[in-house]
Amino acid sequence: MSENGWEIHSKLVLKELETLAASIRQLQAQIVDLKSEIAEIKAREDKVQMLTQWKDRIDEVTSPTQLRDLKNQVARLQDFKVKATTAFIAVQMVVAGAFALLKLF
Repeated sequence: MSENGWEIHSKLVLKELETLAASIRQLQAQIVDLKSEIAEIKAREDKVQMLTQWKDRIDEVTSPTQLRDLKNQVARLQDFKVKATTAFIAVQMVVAGAFALLKLF
């Protein structure tokens, strides 16, 4: 009976070891998944650090407010250029018309 008891006990221990081995395999798979997620998070963190460093370098050169003001100044200068060119062409046409009238008389 003792041998039969040992046989039952050894089967139970073997079954428990198999269950533990399956659990360990699942944990190992989860660890692999976690490692890949950690690698992705580190990559994102590196990108965030790069962007932060870039922003700091840009802020040393100019502030966002200064960039907006500069953009507005460029837009005003472009409008002025169009108006000045149009006025120049209009004056040239008047002068050309005046010379044409002078030649007629």
